[in-house]
Amino acid sequence: MTPQALIFDCDGTLADSMPLHWRAWKTVTERHQIHFSERRFYSLGGVPARDILKLLAHEQGRDLDYAAVAKEKEMLFERSIPQIQAIDPVAQIARDNHGKIPLAVASGGTRLIVNETVRHLGLAHLFQTVVTSQDVARQKPAPDIYLEAARRLGVAPEMCRAYEDTDLGMEAILSAGMDAVDVRPLLAAKRS
Repeated sequence: MTPQALIFDCDGTLADSMPLHWRAWKTVTERHQIHFSERRFYSLGGVPARDILKLLAHEQGRDLDYAAVAKEKEMLFERSIPQIQAIDPVAQIARDNHGKIPLAVASGGTRLIVNETVRHLGLAHLFQTVVTSQDVARQKPAPDIYLEAARRLGVAPEMCRAYEDTDLGMEAILSAGMDAVDVRPLLAAKRS
């Protein structure tokens, strides 16, 4: 299939930001005495912070203001945006296709953080639209965020190729009927 549009996740796909997210999560969960392992963090990649906190509080029998603690985590992470580097092989795919076919970002992050991250990386001008967790009701692994990106680009989902770094994200892409590319091997190659 020759794609008519490309859609990219942000954290862990375009941006090598997951270790910085983990650092913010570790600080906030320790502060609020919530158990959250690094392995679990990575398994929930693409799930909005408020949803993760709701899940953890429910599992641990805690009464928690999910929105306030999520905001606290996002504020901590926001300070680390200047440290984020692009995942060059993936960013290069976007650069190479800019002006040839429509491009979008579809991220489980918040609008402010995703836009600041993409801008910091110098990639914002490449994308016709950015879809975040605030733009859809159902989050990954539901296909909604990818379907909304395709809708905004005006391209049928089955004609889109999407790039992801998590199992939940890959499930979302496949549920949307799109061609899915797992970027984890690219990231592993970059780090070795």
